[in-house]
Amino acid sequence: MYYNSTRNSSVKVSSAEAITQGISAEGGLFVPESIPSLTLDEISKIGDMKYADRAAYVFSKYLTDFTEAEIHYCTDNAYSTKNFETESIAELAHLFDGTYMLELWHGPTCAFKDMALQILPYFLTTSAKKINLDKKIVILVATSGDTGKAALEGFKDVEGTSIMVFYPEDGVSPMQKRQMKTQEGSNVGVCAIKGNFDDCQNGVKAIFTNDDVKSALEAKGMMFSSANSINWGRLVPQVVYYVSAYAELVKDGEINLGDKINIVVPTGNFGNILAAYYAKHMGIPVNKLICASNINNVLTDFINTGVYDRNRSFYATVSPSMDILISSNLERLLYLMTGRDDAQIREWFGKLASEGKYEVTADVKAKLQDEFAAGFCDDEHTKQTIHMIYEKYGYTCDTHTAVAVKVYNDYKAATGDTTKTVIASTASPYKFSAAVLEALEGVASDIDEYAKVDKISEISKLDIPAALADLKNKPERFSDVIDKSEQKEYVLNKLGV
Repeated sequence: MYYNSTRNSSVKVSSAEAITQGISAEGGLFVPESIPSLTLDEISKIGDMKYADRAAYVFSKYLTDFTEAEIHYCTDNAYSTKNFETESIAELAHLFDGTYMLELWHGPTCAFKDMALQILPYFLTTSAKKINLDKKIVILVATSGDTGKAALEGFKDVEGTSIMVFYPEDGVSPMQKRQMKTQEGSNVGVCAIKGNFDDCQNGVKAIFTNDDVKSALEAKGMMFSSANSINWGRLVPQVVYYVSAYAELVKDGEINLGDKINIVVPTGNFGNILAAYYAKHMGIPVNKLICASNINNVLTDFINTGVYDRNRSFYATVSPSMDILISSNLERLLYLMTGRDDAQIREWFGKLASEGKYEVTADVKAKLQDEFAAGFCDDEHTKQTIHMIYEKYGYTCDTHTAVAVKVYNDYKAATGDTTKTVIASTASPYKFSAAVLEALEGVASDIDEYAKVDKISEISKLDIPAALADLKNKPERFSDVIDKSEQKEYVLNKLGV
């Protein structure tokens, strides 16, 4: 299995090269040259495996330059109770008839990003050895909240690496900010940007593709890589949990082998739902992929109209990990839907950069609407949904998952589709305690962050994750705040280049 670039199809690299580079030299994203298949018989057998072995089985289809021993080294170290609070790794909770919460937040940072970022350091260091890379790998990360902490936790003190995370100063929750500012590790750095997530992400991409910067790093024996979902090593672990969820439903007798399911994903950067698309096209029987957005509903509009337009107001919401107007992973999907037409991708994403807008062809629009449904939810309805779920089912969810539930309920009411449905639950409710507590009690509270956490625990009877409870007594290590125009100089200064 080789990997091509979305902006230059002639590029052909191994998975180890794709993972270490993170992004192609001309700015394209790496995609596998084909989507491998899973038969129904294979899916049934996966259901009898533990999660680490399920992951290894899926990875063997994509990382064909890795030996079986190398893959199991990665999966066995990443997916264990050393890192996750549950043996299942990804829990399936039965919310109501025919609807299931895929809880992806039982890892060390209480967010779905742990599912990929606990294994990415193993992928990256193994890949570097495979291609005889003798450079120090510098990880640059833009985060809207969860990726930053999960990447920091995954890469802290990993030999031969350093990691630098940028987040929007006013665009993450207090708990997310506290997680990053108190991060331990000798090779980590954290900095706030005066701007939004797209500013952080654009800055990182610009640094990645700057030839002068790359040359300066090369002279110092360093190279950049990414822990964002632009890195294929971040995306492929997300495919696993959709395969795993389907196999688990079959094993539990909730569905028959071959029955279709819907998958609902709250998403901003499009990586999490793109992973579900890959799982579907590997052979997981999926009826509809339902894309849930908050009031920053650029993806909803795109799927419904075929026009991607980031020229709109940006809103800071109670679901900040979706506060995004430039959804990077959409590029991978459109590359596949155009038949791998790199010239078309260069044209569309060139327009996005210069004009903030592009429109896909009628053929691609039809393909989009065949595969996906889309909807969005504002903050008021997000809180109402959290309250409704708790009152009706005794289940407490976070703000992002609530967006997905509301969009799914709207979809079901509009279509009458009663297909059994898996909803990706992406974070612990304790990471967004102010909004969750307000939703549960019906009024805003002026008590401090940790008192809110305690109050949610009292109401919900849900254990407070140790990783969040311990934050209260940790000293803050990082307080830098810079303008978005200073990002490149900041990186070079911190690296001594």
